[in-house]
Amino acid sequence: MPSRKLTKHEAEKADAILERVKADITREAGDDPVLLFALRRRTFIRLMYWERSTPAERRKLQKLKYAEQHGKCAICGDEMEMVGSELDRFDPVLGYNPLNVQLVHHECHVADQADKGYA
Repeated sequence: MPSRKLTKHEAEKADAILERVKADITREAGDDPVLLFALRRRTFIRLMYWERSTPAERRKLQKLKYAEQHGKCAICGDEMEMVGSELDRFDPVLGYNPLNVQLVHHECHVADQADKGYA
């Protein structure tokens, strides 16, 4: 599913939110560039976890799917190693959860995304 495009008004709202967050972080950091970096980094990481779940949560889901799929790629059906396999979401909006992902080879994932016009 392609990402929904924001309207001009929605994009302006998102940009305004970002500007407020940047102002808050800058104010909290004061004149300390190291603190500024640390606050920016933590905010970025936490936003990524909100979008993609934590690495630990994704590893747990990867192990679950590996067992459910009997070590086989959901796209090509061939055996795969856990290391190097990837979680593929059916619907990115629904996030990483057992009903919304399949485990696939990296190469199969790339080819599938290209076939869908995402890559």
